[in-house]
Amino acid sequence: MSRLLLLDGHSLAYRAFFALPAENFSTTTGQTTNAVYGFTAMLINVLRDEDPTHLAVAFDVSRQTFRTEQYAEYKATRSATPDEFRGQVSLLKEVLDALRIRHVEVDGYEADDIIATLATRANEPGAEGASFDEVLIVTGDRDAFQLVTDSTTVLYPVKGVSELARMTPDAVEARYGVRPERYPDLAAMVGESSDNLPGVPGVGPKTAAKWLGLYGDLTGIVANVTAIKGKAGENLRAHLDGVLRNRRLNALVRDVALPVTLDDLERASWDRDEVHRVFDSLEFRVLRDRLFATFESAPEETAGEAVEVDGVVLEPAEVPGWLERHAPAGVPVGVAVLGTWAKGEGDAEGLALAAGGGMPQGGVVTDDGAADAGGAVAFVALPDLDPAAETAVGAWLGDPARPKVFHDAKPQMRMLGERGWPVAGLAGDTALSAYLVRPDQRSYDLADLSVRYLHRELLAPEKEQAGQGTLDFAVGENDTEARRAMSRARAVLDLWHVLSGKVEESGGTELLRDIELPLVHVLAGMERVGIAADLPALEELESHFATKVDQAQADAFDAIGHEVNLGSPKQLQVVLFEELDMPKTKKTKTGWTTDADALADLFVKTEHPFLEALLRHRDATRLRVTAEGLIKSIAPDGRIHTTYQQTIAATGRLSSTDPNLQNIPIRTDEGRRIRSVFVVGEGYETLMSADYSQIEMRIMAHLSGDEGLIEAYQSGEDLHRFVGSRVFGVPPEGVTPAMRSKVKAMSYGLAYGLSAFGLSKQLSISTAEAKGLMDEYFLRFGGVRDYLRQVVDDARAVGYTETMFGRRRYLPDLDSGNRQRREMAERMALNAPIQGSAADIVKVAMLAVDAGLREADLSSRVLLQVHDELVLEVAPGELDAVTDLVRRHMGGAADLAVPLEVNIGTGRSWQDAEH
Repeated sequence: MSRLLLLDGHSLAYRAFFALPAENFSTTTGQTTNAVYGFTAMLINVLRDEDPTHLAVAFDVSRQTFRTEQYAEYKATRSATPDEFRGQVSLLKEVLDALRIRHVEVDGYEADDIIATLATRANEPGAEGASFDEVLIVTGDRDAFQLVTDSTTVLYPVKGVSELARMTPDAVEARYGVRPERYPDLAAMVGESSDNLPGVPGVGPKTAAKWLGLYGDLTGIVANVTAIKGKAGENLRAHLDGVLRNRRLNALVRDVALPVTLDDLERASWDRDEVHRVFDSLEFRVLRDRLFATFESAPEETAGEAVEVDGVVLEPAEVPGWLERHAPAGVPVGVAVLGTWAKGEGDAEGLALAAGGGMPQGGVVTDDGAADAGGAVAFVALPDLDPAAETAVGAWLGDPARPKVFHDAKPQMRMLGERGWPVAGLAGDTALSAYLVRPDQRSYDLADLSVRYLHRELLAPEKEQAGQGTLDFAVGENDTEARRAMSRARAVLDLWHVLSGKVEESGGTELLRDIELPLVHVLAGMERVGIAADLPALEELESHFATKVDQAQADAFDAIGHEVNLGSPKQLQVVLFEELDMPKTKKTKTGWTTDADALADLFVKTEHPFLEALLRHRDATRLRVTAEGLIKSIAPDGRIHTTYQQTIAATGRLSSTDPNLQNIPIRTDEGRRIRSVFVVGEGYETLMSADYSQIEMRIMAHLSGDEGLIEAYQSGEDLHRFVGSRVFGVPPEGVTPAMRSKVKAMSYGLAYGLSAFGLSKQLSISTAEAKGLMDEYFLRFGGVRDYLRQVVDDARAVGYTETMFGRRRYLPDLDSGNRQRREMAERMALNAPIQGSAADIVKVAMLAVDAGLREADLSSRVLLQVHDELVLEVAPGELDAVTDLVRRHMGGAADLAVPLEVNIGTGRSWQDAEH
């Protein structure tokens, strides 16, 4: 069945903008996305429910159309477009381009005219070579009701854009009392406030429908206007010119000259590469997952048929011989492990291996999507192995001369480790390779990568997300999971060959070989060991925070004399802006914002006790939730096992999840108390905390080559006092704490692309004063100024930034026509080389410390990595050796123009070890 779907882009995006709170939908770069998100979510639902064969989205070009030429007041009462909406239409078009959906706009006409023209053509079979059984129009403009016929239905939003009413001829008549073709006549008399088309006073839809029933149409009403009695008749005669004008303006144009034909609107499969890029930039991970899940069986131009792997399920006696024949030294083997793994525990149940075949390293896939899937493929059911087979598998896994390739190796290595099989010879990890090729992507799912780079589907849909901390497979009676695993192993090996070339092109080969792959082993060990937790102390702390929550709530109620839901923005708005008449914050669709920044600003201005208690309540609530989460995370061994992810942050920083131990509060005394529950484990002497001092500023000094900053670090002078003396023109001893604080905020802010406005907000000073401060800084430290300018110019020229270790971050938005996105890309260009280099240095330090501990045959071990800090568990009698080793290896992790300073502290708990 042929079905044409037409959508009014502006109308629906604007509705989505007001349906979803802008403050809840924005990227980490600050780009508001609520309109794009709402429209895209609606689009996915409509495509799923209606399954059109052809579709298009129409847009207005501007408010200036032939209608405004005829009537200057047309839509003149509409308010100015909200700032948060600006720029979202261009983002929406990027989404449509990625989905290969045509969008159409024509100067001088509105989206409704384009839709009317296409709908009219669609109902004229054969006119353009396309004939349709049904036309569906999605719009929030009631003028489209005039297009409704037996074969054309309007889907009209009745609740935001999530609920659509089907407006058929009968539905239009039931609602308005007239058939669709007479709706424009009714609207001309009733008027349309959103278009600034005033109607006849006292005439509503029922009266207008009655007149149309009596006289047929508007022409008939005009011919009999003198016969219409009463006040309504008088008003109609007095406003007849306006009614006729309304009728001329609300008539949709059905013959607009369009740049597309109906055949051009045939539905195409989306560009999966572009979907990833665009959805990643908008941070639409959930929507992307929903898109792929909803249309996983849709035809893909870039995907071939699923490869049916010709593999074999080995009997135990066959395993040693197969490994000897097909997986000898020097031959890469793709590996996929089936089993379970979560929260520090797991087991491996099956092992799929793909050897030989594939493509030459750095090879390509042919245009028809074919890839050589030859070579031996086998599956081993691990619980069934006999001693000889177990020995053979363990020896092969542990042999560094027999290269293995995984996709997201760490959890699979953890599973194998639970069986006593350490993995050596990790030659590749396709998730890490894909990450280095495209570091801004949010997902590195093997099925997607297989389609993108191999042009083929996996044998079965994926059920897990790489790096999420859980894998759960079991071998079924019909070997279905075994065949899926063999399909994965084959894809992993083939994908590795292709991605190796891509990594080489991106300059990441050494980064992958020397840092990221070796780090997999270190992180797997850290996750397995975990860190000991003092459960009674943690429970006591949770109770303490709960008491703080209750006390803050009581204080807030006392301050206003009644109870209120402190978690309800609506109730807080009433208290703050009506009862207490406080200065208004930023206006949102749901009222004046009550977010954390706004409340903090209000408290600075008013110092009202209610706000003090409210802020205290929020802080205590957050700490209690953190404590509750940690209690649930304690494993049976009494330790907390976080999961580290290498492919989340585009800058190269590691991420911690389940639980996130990099998010333990440190800015307040109360927050720091949480660190006291992380303690040294049984059999060990103390915890050690080692972190870098001002690593990002030291990297700034090195990269900029600024003589002043280099002098500060080489002299051993306090950096911020040294800089403050230069900026404020006073001797170092004359730098006040306030001066030092300003300089510190500015120095770090510059490394993150902080603007004068941002600095003014951070320091609560005027923008002019902040700009003056920055000017004075750059006057004394010109090398920093020149570096910051050059790094953006260089990134714009080549399209990416690069760390000291060659880690690239691609920034296509540096040339974006969207000012907000372009400026954010510029800030990323400033930040990425510095933060990325810091992340790389910490990784190099982790590798060196871990290797140093093993080479020295010490029992001490690395437990945690938190930003620029390493936490170790020190064995009895090893403190001096470990202190010297850590200081030496961390300090020597990079050769900078200034020394890398390492601070070390020790103690029973993580808090005690702070220095």
